Amino acid sequence: MTSETSAQTLSFLRRGQPVTLHHVAPDRTLLEVLREDLHCTGTKEGCGEGDCGACTVVLGEAVGGKLEYKAINSCIRLAHSVNGMAVFTAEDIAAPSGELHPSQEAMVQCHGSQCGFCTPGFVMSLFGMYQNTKGGQGIDRARAQADLSGNLCRCTGYRPILDAAQQMGDLPLPAGCGVDEAATVAALKKLRPAQADHYLRPTSLAALLQARAAHPKAQVVAGCTDVGLWVTKMHKRFPRVLDVTAAAELRRVEAYPHHIAVGAAVTLTDAYAALVQDRPQLQTFAQRFAGLPVRNSGTLGGNVANGSPIGDSMPLLIALGAHVVLMRWDAKRGQIAHREMPLEDLYTGYRQNVMQPDELLCWIKVPRPQDGEFMRVYKISKRFDDDISAVCLAIRMAVEDSVVTAVSIGAGGVAATPTRARRTEAALLGQPWTAETVRTATTALRAEFQPISDMRASAAYRHTVLGNLLQRFWLESQGLQHINLETLNAATLEALA
Repeated sequence: MTSETSAQTLSFLRRGQPVTLHHVAPDRTLLEVLREDLHCTGTKEGCGEGDCGACTVVLGEAVGGKLEYKAINSCIRLAHSVNGMAVFTAEDIAAPSGELHPSQEAMVQCHGSQCGFCTPGFVMSLFGMYQNTKGGQGIDRARAQADLSGNLCRCTGYRPILDAAQQMGDLPLPAGCGVDEAATVAALKKLRPAQADHYLRPTSLAALLQARAAHPKAQVVAGCTDVGLWVTKMHKRFPRVLDVTAAAELRRVEAYPHHIAVGAAVTLTDAYAALVQDRPQLQTFAQRFAGLPVRNSGTLGGNVANGSPIGDSMPLLIALGAHVVLMRWDAKRGQIAHREMPLEDLYTGYRQNVMQPDELLCWIKVPRPQDGEFMRVYKISKRFDDDISAVCLAIRMAVEDSVVTAVSIGAGGVAATPTRARRTEAALLGQPWTAETVRTATTALRAEFQPISDMRASAAYRHTVLGNLLQRFWLESQGLQHINLETLNAATLEALA
């Protein structure tokens, strides 16, 4: 799209200097702008869907007077979403003299590059890790694996790259190679992003809802990790985009005595950190939601509003008893109007929901854990990291005197929408928590859904796995923990042999 009606001005920092680009269409990706307009061809175009990580860059955003770094996939990130930020690419981080940044030098010393196509993306994920660990300090193998889970390599293998992650903190930082954070924050304050007419990114909730009311047909984005694929894979065009991620009120996680409220603009990284703080057992599941660059861009609100039947957040939130808050601008009263409902009541069909054209999903309210609560969530996929679920099942239960007194079950990948397994809950509630009850509930769970076959799994596989996961939940509730993949290590495997 090149018409003057959609032409926009984009401003951001690169190498500490302002970059201003004119006539950038609202639906152009950051990767397109970097490669085509700025000729930064070091940033590679791989899968075009946020899976391979070859396009990884790091964003720097001034938050509370400090610079926050986030590695993101530039291939599915709309360019205008970085208006007013600092952008770091693999071509920006070496010293002017040519000396390499420790994240680059470590890759050289550890022989972490072979064909080299994925290398710039790995380097930028390493750079983000370096900046977020005060110069690469304290990085263990688990942290390296978690932070690099969104970057794929097809020829070198991961051992030398993980070695590089752990070694870069021991390497000297060449003069002129580091980020002058104070100067960058000061430069960002002076940078005055142009007000865009076709890429709307309001900075307050009221302004956001007013923009929604004025432009009900604008494409809403909240991180763009799915809508970005509509651009790169389906070649959709959006003459006007409404971005929720700058509304200050929606960028917060608010804590209350009985629940937390997650704003729709809170990234998946930060939202899951809040959920894990209340329920530490969710840590592994949180890290398995895509890869870090996707979690750094995507938002919990976007994942829920999208309503994909294979979205991982919704089964978990349904099991936790989460509610959503929908908001709109009431022009007659000059104020915000809202309504609240259980998350599972949001959906009416495949990627369809009850929201009116002028409404936005603004908050997700998640109850805090109750005494005696036993909660697990299971993700079944072909790969452990950076993959989409074939089946996701979340179960929250309370048992008193060996009787099930409360239970909620959320399921994904088995119906047209994320859904609640109400018939299975009915088969469990008030029953003794025994193997016989579990067998009865397993039959009910398998009968409750009619999954389809697709490229991820067959219907028969999904049908079988559903019941198996309920059996697994039963075993874990009885104290059998070594069946969890994350608990397996060399010693455990040897003991089981």
